[in-house]
Amino acid sequence: MKIYFHMNLNKISNCYVVVNEVDKKAIIIDPGKITTKIIDQIEDEGYELCAALITHNHSGHTQGLKTLRKIYDLTVYAADGFIAGAATRVIRGDGTIKAAGLNISYFALPGHSADSIVYKIGNVLFTGDTIENGLIGSTYSNYAKKMLITGIRQKILTQQDDTIIMPGHGPLSTVGAESMFNTEVSER
Repeated sequence: MKIYFHMNLNKISNCYVVVNEVDKKAIIIDPGKITTKIIDQIEDEGYELCAALITHNHSGHTQGLKTLRKIYDLTVYAADGFIAGAATRVIRGDGTIKAAGLNISYFALPGHSADSIVYKIGNVLFTGDTIENGLIGSTYSNYAKKMLITGIRQKILTQQDDTIIMPGHGPLSTVGAESMFNTEVSER
């Protein structure tokens, strides 16, 4: 597996292209803005983009879907069916899917938004806005914040310490670093 990082400077959000190097199939995670650099990378390397994974329905993570759908025949996976209309494969709760020949685990982690989902591919978590380097996602109530913290402790911090966290904003982290230094969720 190979992961390419792209930053959407308009919304300061992260987008990832994940490639199965065996068959050159790819998925894109949180396509906030589609740039010529992303398209050139997919086309020049001969990747077949077959799926988009959405961590939550905020424009900084979904705005590029309209462009992608004009170019590629892809399946959109998300907890909110309104993201791409009939083309969205709605996933809820916890489970697994297979896309681009990759086994992908997912789990619901509401709090930042009602439709927040974290995806796990190999030892990498794509967390959207649930957790990022030293922070947790913003919430609109104390209840949502408590629900988010509980979910992070139960579903993210229980992963192995060397599991990589690729957030929706900011630099990457690890489960071990968040367990130790993220004061909002750390129990150490």
